[in-house]
Amino acid sequence: MDLIEPHIALTHDRIDFDVSNLSLEKLYTRDLGMRVDITGSPSSIQLETIVENIRRKEFQVLRSIDGENRPNTSGTVAERIEKMKSRGWKPIGKPLNFIPNPPASYNAILVPYPVSTVLYKNIVTAMETINGARVISIEQIKNPDIESLYEYMKKQISKECRDNDPNERELYHGTSGDAVEGIINRGYDDRHFSNTGAWGHGAYFADDPRKSNGYVNPDPKTTRRVIFYNKVLLGIESVQTETDATLTAAPIGHHSVHGAGGWPGFQFHEYIVYRYGQALPYLKITYTAPS
Repeated sequence: MDLIEPHIALTHDRIDFDVSNLSLEKLYTRDLGMRVDITGSPSSIQLETIVENIRRKEFQVLRSIDGENRPNTSGTVAERIEKMKSRGWKPIGKPLNFIPNPPASYNAILVPYPVSTVLYKNIVTAMETINGARVISIEQIKNPDIESLYEYMKKQISKECRDNDPNERELYHGTSGDAVEGIINRGYDDRHFSNTGAWGHGAYFADDPRKSNGYVNPDPKTTRRVIFYNKVLLGIESVQTETDATLTAAPIGHHSVHGAGGWPGFQFHEYIVYRYGQALPYLKITYTAPS
């Protein structure tokens, strides 16, 4: 059982195998495979399927498999999978990216994002457009409360959009100091939104990390910087080419403001949301860059 017992640690590892093959649902951000929680919202678990999969000695991998092009070392997921196979077990489905919820005393946990993924590589490439930037780590944020709030907002905004499309985008946000931990633990709380932005009191995002880097100060001790990679519900955008610092909400009939770039003083596009839960901090990017 040592090879199939789930690995869980607060800030490091994830569950590797779903040996019992409980049904999986896509909850929260709806792109992470989630183990069914029968203590939460109503979920259907087919006992017959569970028993049948165990009888067939089938299991599913619940994390990305790194190191496939390197020799397997003891304890790696790839090595454990091979040992499972040698014992007659068969992997089913595609590997998922499951992160267990944090203990009740914690709001969130961070785990290393798999370096072999396309997204990891794309983010590194984008970050390299910042002069002299070097990515140190990319960590995925697991905050169940903020994810639930975001999922609720996603449903509500979808109802007001054409084809039920909430216009979800992946955007960057740069910050410093205590705000880093605040975003990880409480998300983008409207009580702490910027009130000095060109489009008023809101949470500001960019599709280019060079824009976000302009709002980041290096840690005085480590010289490291942080940019968040977020999922943002833009819904119906109000595209604007003039600033309006009086805004405290998106214009009527819209869910966000899109400050179109490409004009004097505004090289980059900016995206502003005004409601708590409309943005989900997904990845924490730690990097260095010249001041």
